[in-house]
Amino acid sequence: EVFLPEETRSAAPVDFLQQLPSYQSALRRRAAAGGTQERRTVPRGSAGLRAAEARGPEQEGDELAARPARELPLSMAEKRRWRDCQQADIKYLSEWKQWKRTSSKSLKKVLNEVKELLSYLELWRHDIHSIEGKFGAGIQSYFSFLRFLVLLNFIIFILMFSVVTLPSIISKYGLFNSSFAKIPPKNIEPHCTVYKPSDNKGLVYFYTYLQDLFSGTGFLKETSLFYGYYTIDTAQLNILRYNLPLAYLLATFACLGLSLLWIIKGSVEGFKQNLVRDEDQFQSYCNKVFAGWDFCITDPNAARLKHRSLQYELQTDLEEERLKQKIADRTMKEKLRIYSLRILINIIVFAVLSGCFYSIYRATVFSQENSNVSIRHDIRTDSVNLLLQYLPSMVITLANFIAPQIFSFLIRFEDYSPAFEIRLTLMRCVFVRLANIGVLLFSLWSQISYCATDECKACGYNYELYPCWESAVGQEMYKLMIFDFIIILAVTLFVDFPRKFLVTHCSCKPVQWCGLQEFGIPDNVLEIVYGQTICWIGTFFSPLLPAIATIKYFIIFYIKKISLIHTCKPAARPVRASSSNFFFLVVLLIGLVLAFIPLGISIAHIPSSKACGPFRSFNTSWAVVPDTILGFPTGLQKVLHGIASEAFAVPFFMVTCLIMFYFIALAGAHKRVVEQLREQLVMVRFDPLVSTPKV
Repeated sequence: EVFLPEETRSAAPVDFLQQLPSYQSALRRRAAAGGTQERRTVPRGSAGLRAAEARGPEQEGDELAARPARELPLSMAEKRRWRDCQQADIKYLSEWKQWKRTSSKSLKKVLNEVKELLSYLELWRHDIHSIEGKFGAGIQSYFSFLRFLVLLNFIIFILMFSVVTLPSIISKYGLFNSSFAKIPPKNIEPHCTVYKPSDNKGLVYFYTYLQDLFSGTGFLKETSLFYGYYTIDTAQLNILRYNLPLAYLLATFACLGLSLLWIIKGSVEGFKQNLVRDEDQFQSYCNKVFAGWDFCITDPNAARLKHRSLQYELQTDLEEERLKQKIADRTMKEKLRIYSLRILINIIVFAVLSGCFYSIYRATVFSQENSNVSIRHDIRTDSVNLLLQYLPSMVITLANFIAPQIFSFLIRFEDYSPAFEIRLTLMRCVFVRLANIGVLLFSLWSQISYCATDECKACGYNYELYPCWESAVGQEMYKLMIFDFIIILAVTLFVDFPRKFLVTHCSCKPVQWCGLQEFGIPDNVLEIVYGQTICWIGTFFSPLLPAIATIKYFIIFYIKKISLIHTCKPAARPVRASSSNFFFLVVLLIGLVLAFIPLGISIAHIPSSKACGPFRSFNTSWAVVPDTILGFPTGLQKVLHGIASEAFAVPFFMVTCLIMFYFIALAGAHKRVVEQLREQLVMVRFDPLVSTPKV
């Protein structure tokens, strides 16, 4: 046994620990408990109560008196005595303090009742609690995440509809004495402004409407679903002049900013927990043995699964320790072999990614060149045209299915720890899913920007193939959204349910060896994050796409719930709920950051369409911002130009970095304090005489 010397024991960082908020909170709790003990020893008469009131500071007494009895760390009998003493003390307070204390209690009671009432109105409250009770908090966190996306997309839809769609509809139909104005583009060739959204002429068959519904063409081009519908420059709503191009751009930025703030707010708690999480195996072992059980589980099968899960986690810890020892004992020859193998496997991974990206690029180019020139004659031709339009979506879905299978197979030969294997595989899957969307957009931009004639160069984009290229990009995002939903529904109906039927009614060894489909939380999360990234990118090109995403995730909730209860079993390696929520939001944040890149390029770099949309009169969509600033007063223009200048940007960046470094240092200091406290707890285990600071 190792003992600390007396000098080390006395040098404990007591002064620093006393500055922490947790130490001040502990002082208040001890003061509350000490005040209760004193009140129990004094007589119940008025003199004794007045003496007890005088012993503590007035501010501290008011703070403790304002706290409900249920929040005090006392037994039920002590809480009753504390409540009786508070009621007896009221008569000795001034009328102002009596009214203040009574109104504070009444307000807290009203707020608690309102909060409890709102909890009953929470979406899917009973369903999520039922899932948590049967399958544990890990799977419940996935459905809570799905509910979070439903609410987020609904708020984005309300924002886009109220700021962009509703003013356009009101002004176009002349409601509430409104009017609109269209400003023709200046210095633009006439052939650049020709746009005929609908190709349906004469008698239209019913299956044509179905094709348009699935592909976003035909009659849907003329609706408010896509960018080309919003051709108004200014709307006059009574005495209010509404700048639709500026509102369109700011609404898009507001949606992305709102999503960013909401995700950061939700991930702060998870970040705090991961920041101070101990990586010591002894601490991890204690957490699993003494605090690893999920008390939300009520189903016996789920309980047995949790037992196996804890056993697996302990085995994983032992396996990681064995691998660490194995890594430490490696010879130079073994290190050279494993590093060479990893380099070779990463080359194979890069080749797989390159093959996926090239396939998506060729499929997109082939689809755009052939589906636009095909002329619909009958149902057979229309079906071929529909398949051509969905060819990029099908190739992307196939790449999203094949690439993760290859990654999961190759990771076994890289000799990583089990935990790192899961993280590396997930990161590769996230990259391939989100990068596929980027490759699709790059393929579209290469077609949009390709100009071989002088007439095309005069427009700045391929006006013959894409007279309204923003609507064309919106159609691709719309098709990706629809096809992703169809795949989820088809897998549930034609894979999960037949597999459940075969496992239940067929006793063949191959069928029983396959077993039921596991509910893999990471795979399902990547699935919906992929769809949400499509929604973020498509919001600029299709303002009502968030409404479709809301309906899609609303239906997916019930699809996944039915699949979980009737066809699936929980994963053998479940994710702990405390860390899964943080992981979900981090992956969602990666998708949001990647969505900024194509949107920034589309808004600031690619010339806007001159035949449709609110930015017909501007070279790019971003040009509406400096044009609007020119209409401001001179003083405000100077302020805005100063904010956008380097003289403001450089100091602002430096101050931001200093603030960031301060918080990083503060977090590191708190983490070191936690480590010191844990070390002292270990020493107390060996030597009970070691004094530790009371925090």
